[in-house]
Amino acid sequence: MKTRTRGSLTGILVTVTAGALILSACSSTPKKQAAKTTSTTAAPIHGICPLTGQPAVSKKVPSRPALAVKVDNYEGARPQAGLDKADIVVEEVAEGSIPRYVAIFQCSNSPLIGDIRSARQVDIGILGAYGKPLLAHVGGIDPVLANINASNIVNVDLGQQAQAIIRPPGRVAPYAMFSSTKLLWATNPSSTTVPPAQFTYAKTLPRSAQGQAISSVGTSFGGTAPVVWRWDAAKKAFMRFYNDSPDINQNGVQNSAANVIVQSVILTYGPWVENAEGGLEVQAALTDTGGPAWIMRDGKYVEGTWKRAGLSDPTKFYDKSGKLVPMAPGRTWVELLPSGMLPTPTMVPVTTTTKGSSSKTSSTKK
Repeated sequence: MKTRTRGSLTGILVTVTAGALILSACSSTPKKQAAKTTSTTAAPIHGICPLTGQPAVSKKVPSRPALAVKVDNYEGARPQAGLDKADIVVEEVAEGSIPRYVAIFQCSNSPLIGDIRSARQVDIGILGAYGKPLLAHVGGIDPVLANINASNIVNVDLGQQAQAIIRPPGRVAPYAMFSSTKLLWATNPSSTTVPPAQFTYAKTLPRSAQGQAISSVGTSFGGTAPVVWRWDAAKKAFMRFYNDSPDINQNGVQNSAANVIVQSVILTYGPWVENAEGGLEVQAALTDTGGPAWIMRDGKYVEGTWKRAGLSDPTKFYDKSGKLVPMAPGRTWVELLPSGMLPTPTMVPVTTTTKGSSSKTSSTKK
């Protein structure tokens, strides 16, 4: 997919003639959300990584911001690098229903991340609750870049940061732009503020959540990303597959997560043209709203809802009784699934016992 930078859409975005119109045209922009940014994020806990809930190395959380990196997920971009090292991964839909990742690092490090692609408007909504995160990407369309620069996000455009670029052998454009956490944090060495926690954490799932045991759950984004998460009790993690094929990084490590969240979001398209094929920019309603959600942890499947107030507030996930669902310490993977699409869990058969005998009753749901 061809990436354009500033100044390349003259004649296409003829209806966007003023900065005020640019900032008012999207549901995730700073201007629209300015009145609703009272933060309810939790303060960092000493020695605990804010984005994983796990103890930091040497019991010291690094004095640095969250680092978000836009990673492609088109078939030609696989295998990627660095997703297995991220604290949090958010998967979003871009134009053409092709997903992309926002891989977010804070306590973690990765010597290689990529391939790195262009920014999208939805990134502002995703990252609004992370304080002043760095966003590493390669260009974008003019209104998106203008909105990023008007937000609390620190814009790290690799088109302007050649010293942070790594070009691994064997990769060809447009899938050849990589970097590392070390190089990307070095672009803004004065940024030292640790981000707030995005979730609460607990070692066990509360009984009130009434989670059902599952063996797998499908969270497919369509033909190019038929995603299946399978619970591995030995590893205490959900392992990521494309149908029956493991989703493997360049280093040979399969993607996995302690928590998988499927967040149903309403998408709209426009007003901006995103690519040469005429694809319209995807907009996602992520603030001042809510919707259905499904939380997977410890091999359990919890149906519930999500809610988010202002741009600087974290998204909260609740069970059916309205109680907050804590995450398991570890990596969290958030799938922003378009509304109308549903996860497809495979439940573990339930054994029921009757007086004088026992019987097995399957509760498999697909």
